[in-house]
Amino acid sequence: MGLVANIRRDLRFVKGLRRLLNRIKPIDLDSPVLVCDDWEEAVDRFPDHIAIEDDRRAISYRELDAMANRFGHWAQSRRLKRGDTVALMMLNRAEYIAAWMGFAKVGVGAALINTNLTGHALAHCLSISNASQVVTDEDCWRRVEEARPLIGRNLMLWVLGLDDADEADERRGLDKPVRSGSSVRPARSARAGLTNRDTALYIYTSGTTGLPKAAKVTHARARTYMRAFAGATAATEKDVTYNVLPLYHSTGGLVGIGPALLNGGRLVLRKRFSATNFWPDAKAVGATLFVYIGELCRYLVNCPENPDERAHKLRLAFGNGLRPDVWAEFQKRFAIPDILEFYGSTEGNVSLFNFDGKPGAIGRAPGFLKKQINFRLVRFDLDTEAPARGSDGLCQLVRPGEIGEAIGQISDDTRHAFSGYADKASSEKKILRDVFVRGDRWFRTGDLMRQDSEGYVYFIDRIGDTFRWKGENVSTAEVEQRLADAPGVKEVIAYGVPVPGQDGKAGMVALVVDGKFGARAFADWVDQELPVYARPVFVRLIRAAETTGTFKYRKVDLVAQGFDPEQVDGPLYVRGGKSGYTKLSEAARAAILSGDTRL
Repeated sequence: MGLVANIRRDLRFVKGLRRLLNRIKPIDLDSPVLVCDDWEEAVDRFPDHIAIEDDRRAISYRELDAMANRFGHWAQSRRLKRGDTVALMMLNRAEYIAAWMGFAKVGVGAALINTNLTGHALAHCLSISNASQVVTDEDCWRRVEEARPLIGRNLMLWVLGLDDADEADERRGLDKPVRSGSSVRPARSARAGLTNRDTALYIYTSGTTGLPKAAKVTHARARTYMRAFAGATAATEKDVTYNVLPLYHSTGGLVGIGPALLNGGRLVLRKRFSATNFWPDAKAVGATLFVYIGELCRYLVNCPENPDERAHKLRLAFGNGLRPDVWAEFQKRFAIPDILEFYGSTEGNVSLFNFDGKPGAIGRAPGFLKKQINFRLVRFDLDTEAPARGSDGLCQLVRPGEIGEAIGQISDDTRHAFSGYADKASSEKKILRDVFVRGDRWFRTGDLMRQDSEGYVYFIDRIGDTFRWKGENVSTAEVEQRLADAPGVKEVIAYGVPVPGQDGKAGMVALVVDGKFGARAFADWVDQELPVYARPVFVRLIRAAETTGTFKYRKVDLVAQGFDPEQVDGPLYVRGGKSGYTKLSEAARAAILSGDTRL
């Protein structure tokens, strides 16, 4: 790249970073200005602009604020107070944002529950939220009801759209109680004493092991996500943001709403992503921005040509997880002028931005801004699954081109703070001490990355026992735990295997069974115990499970062998067919590898 091109690239990066930093600069950890104050400021500036258009209707900033105020007053009527939590489980709709924003106005936090969860995993998330009330909708309440006996304490359900006939002692309709509440903003005294250090939301993450963990999203972090992308996208009141990502994730629920709702723009929400309807819908609503995860982009690329796929007004796609092999085709085929890829985690303090649109890079940390970007890569020991240390006991930076774990320094300011999880032990596991000097503390992302000589950063893989599939984190420990009691199963080893042309890794289990494998019974158990994205795609039968010296399952060879019949001893199955899992034939495997069969 020539000198002039380098200068242009660096200026573009600096310009984007300056927009971002200018928006987050006012956030002070000790300030009483909270995320709901940012929202009310936007309402006062743009009261009559359309704020949200969902599957039901379009409502203005003034109307959405009135709805949020009613949710706040309802929370107070239930004697919820500062520091309490309400669990929120519903599909995308205006009420979702109004609910948690209204709760924030009276100092009440919201635990955002994944709508795919069922059974034990759902009960676990509801339990660790410490919520006494669950706000849900007509699409989700039955799953909450089924999980209630597993929680072990009383939990009141409030349901939007509940039929009168379905009401019970601990299950009530929510429409009338909210509508009858005051639309006037709750008194600020309801949140007096709160600062940006206090928790606004709990967003659940699988982490690297076990059941989902509740990441504490402080007001500072919620504001940072929303404000950062309100600036990074250069959004204005004229922009229309198209958002089909679930609002219970930070990408859909914070990153994806900030550019619209803090700038007077319009946010278009859809309950679910539909590859068939995406382009006609984006065209019809006049979308100028849309927020993605990589899986969404891959789905669109793999769809047949749509007459509207280049007839849109989109100027920018922003999100994370867009794979290098999808990026170029996605941008060219659909005529997307600019792509803003970023890296970040709900609970972490490491953020990267690819303002240049460099295909495949999750961000850039140029040398001349090294001190301003909280990001370092340290050498990693694959055997111990921990950063390697030198003879002096300290960690070592990798050279350009080498793979290392990404870490971010922890300190007491907005950009470097680590809020952790509801569980203190889980938080402590993410902290690395004595890294470059004695006494320093750094956040472990759990992600392996590579950085080139120009500062571009490329994602390599997750450390440990979590993999991504269908845009969700899958914990192998949870899969193993839930399937260990399946009929006829003596032992189960869960892991992810790469599939050509697919984002993330497909779930696979190796089973030690007692007698004959009952495919139908196992499939029924899987469907009962696991959400869709966590259900194993492949099953192999093994005689015995190999373990390490510390009695952990040895998965390295299993992952390497994947679903290749030439490397796998014993029967091999794939999900599908009348029996739930059918023998994987060579023809079926070839169809998967060629992309003719989509998993």
